Amino acid sequence: MWKTTEGSTGRLIQLCVGYFIFYVITGISAKYFTPSGAAVCLNMEQIAYMAYNTLGGMVTALLVVLVKGWYKLRSNRMITVVGLSLPEEISYIIPSGFMTAIIIPATTLMYTFRGMSVMVAMVIMRASVIVISRLVDSVQGAQGILQKKVYKEENIAVGFALLAAGVNLFWVQPGDFDFLQNTAAVVILSSYIVAYAIRIYIMNYFKNTRAKGVPLDNNGFFGLEQIFAFISVMLLTILFFNAQDWFGWNASQVLLFKTSIVEPQPLWGWAVVSGTAFGIVAFFSVFLFMFKGRTATFAGLVNRLTSLAAGTVATLFSAFLLGAKFPKVHEWIALVFILVAVAFLSIAERKRTAELAKASTA
Repeated sequence: MWKTTEGSTGRLIQLCVGYFIFYVITGISAKYFTPSGAAVCLNMEQIAYMAYNTLGGMVTALLVVLVKGWYKLRSNRMITVVGLSLPEEISYIIPSGFMTAIIIPATTLMYTFRGMSVMVAMVIMRASVIVISRLVDSVQGAQGILQKKVYKEENIAVGFALLAAGVNLFWVQPGDFDFLQNTAAVVILSSYIVAYAIRIYIMNYFKNTRAKGVPLDNNGFFGLEQIFAFISVMLLTILFFNAQDWFGWNASQVLLFKTSIVEPQPLWGWAVVSGTAFGIVAFFSVFLFMFKGRTATFAGLVNRLTSLAAGTVATLFSAFLLGAKFPKVHEWIALVFILVAVAFLSIAERKRTAELAKASTA
């Protein structure tokens, strides 16, 4: 195995490769199970697939956390709550878990509004994470929490990453912005952006406020976050399952979600199994966002650029394996912008590693 140290460029590359591989698998799986225009697909309802796939992903992450004992966070300080000794960080890890529980279904739900294109919404969702990461650095820098400066190469990479995410806007068709007229779609999109903003701030707050001598325990953060995310998702499941009876909600998404549980669709078990790749993606995603010694701008860019590239490759593989459509011209153009952004990030990475090496010997 390729052995690397925490915070090294080698470890960063390992996380990117892992994230890329399992994101590609997740993308192909979604096209195979749901109606996607592919010649080979199972035509499972998108809502049902989301429910089964999410279950598989969250159970996978939770099992690893429990087996590995990642719920034992190495904390700045232990506090006592109703007789229990708990890490003080739990006060903001709980909200982070709840934000995760919002992000997971919101991402998929945006694909369920039939009769309208959500391409623009997907651009906004991807670009928002890049912008949020840069804003978090600005805010935490002003607060004195972030002690590092954002290199100019990182800012240039942000520009090219936004071009990569937004290149689709040049191919908009009449009706592509119709989702803005749908209240449910706007609420879901807004929830996604707000939840990610809070979560990225919290992850970087945790990373940037480790007391002297306290290690950056990303495993512990991830473990506790996933536990609270799982609990939150279960509570949301109960809420939406009973939403029609309790609140009179009759939206098609709510009704399809309830039906997918009451009357499981054929091959639902395999859809749950497919969620294991989604669960593994969560590990790499969080560890990239919280990568040691890097700014939120850099980490957020690496995360989103990897997912954007993986999305294009998943489309390519789906075309060969499932008879789906090949990547369009604008997707290849976006990939070029991604590669340019990566080039600038590699310059920033060399500067950062030199800075960290100098600090460690000082």
